[in-house]
Amino acid sequence: MAAGDGRTMQYHLNRLAGTLNANDVPRFDAQGAANIWASTSGLALQGALNRKAGTSGLAVQGALNKLAGTSGLGVNEAAARITA
Repeated sequence: MAAGDGRTMQYHLNRLAGTLNANDVPRFDAQGAANIWASTSGLALQGALNRKAGTSGLAVQGALNKLAGTSGLGVNEAAARITA
């Protein structure tokens, strides 16, 4: 997925979690997809992303930028740049 593709963080977290349906539609909200991707359960969105990033205390935007290897991007664009 190209950065700035107009898709939401929810879409990209489902893409990363492998939970897009056959019509390319997210099956989970952002929190649910983040927990699946991070192999966690019941964490808030921020907690699941921090766990996946191997950090703690970062805001959602900061955790997504860390996972994307970027800084200063908005949540949708940072999520779009994450490849695995």
